[in-house]
Amino acid sequence: MRISRAIILFAAVIATLSACSSGEKTDNAAKPSSQAPASSAAPSSSAAPTGGAGAKEPCALVPAEAVSKAINIQGVTSAPGPVQDNAANGGKARSCVYSANGKELGALAVTRFEGNKIKSAEMIAALKKAKSNAKDVAGLGEGAIYYTDQNKTATLAAAEVVNNVPTLVNYTGPIKMTQEMMVPLVKTAVDAN
Repeated sequence: MRISRAIILFAAVIATLSACSSGEKTDNAAKPSSQAPASSAAPSSSAAPTGGAGAKEPCALVPAEAVSKAINIQGVTSAPGPVQDNAANGGKARSCVYSANGKELGALAVTRFEGNKIKSAEMIAALKKAKSNAKDVAGLGEGAIYYTDQNKTATLAAAEVVNNVPTLVNYTGPIKMTQEMMVPLVKTAVDAN
């Protein structure tokens, strides 16, 4: 389940980078406070909103059919994935895991920083600092990057402010997912958020 671990790692990076931007020091990444098991048993194309004003669950932002089209695999399902809240920086991460034939195909995570005034540019700059191979991606949110991790996963992350709440939207998938495959997924999530 590399994708689920990648989401948790991404949330930990976000926790660390937002602590850095607020002047806090942190030596260890945040641990998830709770996790929902990733399951492909039932497709989910929508979920009830939770969180701050205007917050939507990731599975409601990008339906399984959109992932199926982007990666050209039939039978993709979605289910809520790991949840991670970090009281220290206000980060509330929700995710949706996409799978087919018993294999994870990727995950969409939305992290809202309620009560934190981090700017989109600061989030992107901190991610670029943490990910040396990150490349800027134009046209998504208020800033976006694409990077790979140790030849195992690829991530496209976009930052924006939604209803005065700094928000980071990212899709993480297998290394074979290109930036071009991920752009429509993240764009759909950003536009619907």
